Amino acid sequence: MPVVKVLTEGIGEFDLRDIAVYRERGGYVQWKRALTEMQPADIADITMRSGLRGRGGAGFPTGRKWSFLPNNGRPRYMVCNCDEAEPGTFKDHMLLEETPHQVLEGILLGTYAIGSHHAFIYIRGEFERGYRTFVAAVDAARAAGFVGEKLLGTDYSVEVTVQRGAGAYICGEETALINSIEGRRGEPRLKPPFPAVKGLYGEPTVVNNVETLATLPHLLERGAEWFASVGPERSPGYKIVSVSGHVRTPGNYEVPLGTPLRELLAIAGGPRDGRTIVAVQPGGGSSACLFEEHLDLGYDFDTMAANGTMLGSGAVVFFDDSTNFVEAALALVRFYAHESCGQCTPCREGGHWLEVTLERILNGGGLDSDIDMLVAVSHQMTGLNLCPLGDSIEPFLASVVKRFEAQFRSYVRSPQREAITA
Repeated sequence: MPVVKVLTEGIGEFDLRDIAVYRERGGYVQWKRALTEMQPADIADITMRSGLRGRGGAGFPTGRKWSFLPNNGRPRYMVCNCDEAEPGTFKDHMLLEETPHQVLEGILLGTYAIGSHHAFIYIRGEFERGYRTFVAAVDAARAAGFVGEKLLGTDYSVEVTVQRGAGAYICGEETALINSIEGRRGEPRLKPPFPAVKGLYGEPTVVNNVETLATLPHLLERGAEWFASVGPERSPGYKIVSVSGHVRTPGNYEVPLGTPLRELLAIAGGPRDGRTIVAVQPGGGSSACLFEEHLDLGYDFDTMAANGTMLGSGAVVFFDDSTNFVEAALALVRFYAHESCGQCTPCREGGHWLEVTLERILNGGGLDSDIDMLVAVSHQMTGLNLCPLGDSIEPFLASVVKRFEAQFRSYVRSPQREAITA
């Protein structure tokens, strides 16, 4: 099995929340090296050459994202996004709770690389244990001289602010997250301007995912070529994949990108006794399903996109032949309808009406025309909103309606069925 240990090394074996344990295992060595031996451009170059793509959902090249910051002499901010809320994703809060110093070291390296002196981490409100663990890690790092003023005998200073959210899914979107940090309503901003130009407090800002930043200490230690040599050329490196659904041993597994979906299924113990996997959602709740014939596809950004879905944040949900896809569709549509910030009419109204329609179908009050309407309305909502939330409803819904249409139509009324019943 292609399971590896890079970001997950030592989790479950050592108390990596203890700064002494983390340092004994090489922790903060790369941070010290960066401050005393490297320039910010050196770290940015390693990151660019590694091909590291964002692990939060969009998969945008990290080094390229940093390069968009204008050289205008203004203060810059690094923001670590730990508002992990995508249905099926549970990797970031594991890193936060189990290896907080690795996350902090990555944040510090990223902050230095972009020429910033102030980093923020935005932690989802429900992650109480992770929040307390990370605050303790920052305090310990400050006491050890890794956070604060004129670090390690240099002139470089950096402050880290820990900001808690209040449980809004929308705040995972980077501009809504920035609004929330500023004390505003958590809703997306119109882009452009993009955060790189005008972000937190109106200054150039980079927003990176927890897993993305936690990778940086390993890039500096092992080099860009080490990372770039793993997996497909355009989707290199290792990825923590949150595997759940109808499998024997759900959990977080770290694998090389390009690992076939069938191997991910085997890593998670395979399907339950007597059951067959009929669908897999490879990128969390926002992604379209793939099916039995797709299980030998490599799990990487470009292969998933080429097959009409996405890798997203790395949440793989397997569905077996016991699944009621009408109920599954309602569960996801209800989630997105509830989490809409209400700013954009297509998202606010469309999500609600899709939820109402699916409830009516499940309760026996649907019509044949409702099935086609589900797909049509979800499609009409897509591409008309300020952020991807409204677009997130269509992929799963449309894919399962098309594949399992008979399940949906079995719930609806028809003149022939009503005549037989009468």
